Amino acid sequence: MSSARARILARLRQSAPSADPADPAVPLRRFDWDSRELLARFRERLEAVRGEVHLVGDDWPRRALELLEARGVRRLLYGPEAPPAAALEAAWREAPAASSGIELVAYREPVESFRDSLFDTVDAGFTGCRGAIAETGSLVLWPDAREPRLLSLVPPIHLVLLEAGSIRSTFAELLDEQGWSRSMPTNALLITGPSKSADIEQTLTYGVHGPKELIVLVRVPDGRGA
Repeated sequence: MSSARARILARLRQSAPSADPADPAVPLRRFDWDSRELLARFRERLEAVRGEVHLVGDDWPRRALELLEARGVRRLLYGPEAPPAAALEAAWREAPAASSGIELVAYREPVESFRDSLFDTVDAGFTGCRGAIAETGSLVLWPDAREPRLLSLVPPIHLVLLEAGSIRSTFAELLDEQGWSRSMPTNALLITGPSKSADIEQTLTYGVHGPKELIVLVRVPDGRGA
């Protein structure tokens, strides 16, 4: 880092106001909802904006396969180094996934050499997430080298695995519990429903700037899917 840049960053840090959640002058905004209500509110909010929510157990790859087959998906893009990848790959080696005709495509190439396939032949992208916000029905993603941002932005369908225990009532609560003030991501996404725009003749259209479908698999502790 250059000395000039270091001096500028140091001055910015010194002049930044305190945002310590432990400071009583900065109350943490949250709601006293139990786990059942957190899930119910998240689901209600997301489905209200055309997101799709499915409760799953440890067999979530089977449910993912069913949902993708019903949509005619032929190629599913995923990050091979991300935590859910091993379970996804194992399921795809077994029947019926092995005979489904849906190809798992590992995102390993630089976008410069992968651009044509990414935009022209990939039908769906799969990612995990950092958590979710019940108040707004939003997913929180930290794209990185294991799961690049384009995984959730380019394919027509975005499939997400969410742990039910990571749903929090508000964004402030999630920031506090995950310690964002101590370690900020280089990139963060808040996703509430599929991509939509009304820029063209004030007509609401889905999929203009990103996925036209958002499917969330919520893994619940008791393993009961719905």
